[in-house]
Amino acid sequence: MSVESGGGTQAVERAMSLLVCFTDEHSELRISELCARTGLVQSTVSRMVSSLDRQGFLEQDERTGLYRLGPMAVTLGSIALNSNPLYRASRQSAQNLSQTTGLGVNLAELRDDRLFYLANFEGAKSPKSFTMAGRTAPLHATGMGKAILAELGDDYVRDYFTKGLVDAYTPHTIVDAATMERALQEIRNRGYATEVEELAFGRACIAAPIRGRSGRVVAALSMSGPLSELGLQGRQEELALTVIETADEISVALGFTVTRAPARRTTTAPKETAR
Repeated sequence: MSVESGGGTQAVERAMSLLVCFTDEHSELRISELCARTGLVQSTVSRMVSSLDRQGFLEQDERTGLYRLGPMAVTLGSIALNSNPLYRASRQSAQNLSQTTGLGVNLAELRDDRLFYLANFEGAKSPKSFTMAGRTAPLHATGMGKAILAELGDDYVRDYFTKGLVDAYTPHTIVDAATMERALQEIRNRGYATEVEELAFGRACIAAPIRGRSGRVVAALSMSGPLSELGLQGRQEELALTVIETADEISVALGFTVTRAPARRTTTAPKETAR
C-alpha cells in the first residue's frame, strides 16, 4: 500500500470515527468531547470537523457552538432506506396498518445479533416525537426479535444466550435460555410473538415474521403501543390475525409464495409464557 493510499484510508477512518460519536443520547458535541471519544488530538479533530462541516456532514449551532449531524447525513440515510428492497416492499402496507389501527407499526431486520429498525409509523394512539429508523434493539426483549429468533434454530439461540447479550430491562425480560426456548416453541406453534413490558414498562407489542423469496425469515413486523391502547388481554387473537396478514402481504411482495396454509396461522392464544 502506498503512503498516499494509506493516508487516505486513515483519514476516512478518522472521519467516520467522528461521525459515529453522535448518538440519540449525545446528538450535539464539542470538539473536546469528540477528542475524548475518539482519542484523536484536537488539531486533527478540528481540521476534520471543519471539512465535514463544509461538506454538510456536520453543522455547528451558532448559539452554543456545538456540532451535530448535518443535512448530508439525512440525505444519505434517505437514499439508503429508499434503495432497501425490504423497506420499499413494506412501507405502504406498514403505513396503512398504522393509519387503520391507530397503533405504532414497526419494521426491523436482523443485523449483528440485534434488531435493526428500517421504519416505524406512529398512529394516533401511539405517538412519538422521533423516528426509530436506524436504531437497534435486543432480540430477546422485543416481539419482533423473538419472532425472528423462533426461526433461527436452537443453535443460534443457545449461542445468543452465551454471548453476554441477554440483559434484563425489566423484571419481565426473559434472561434464561430454557424459558426462552419454551417461549419460542409457543411462537412457532401460533405464528406470532408478543412482548409485554419486557423492554420498557407500560409498553407492549405483537409481531409476526416476514419471509423472503426462499421462505427464510428476513425481518419482522410489529404493532406496538401503550398497554392500555394495545389491549392484548381482550383482543390478542384479532390483533394477531391483522399483523400476520400484513406480514404475509409484505412477504408476497418480496417474492414469497404461500403454497399451503402454514401452522403459523393458528392464532388461538394459549397461556402467555413470554413474560
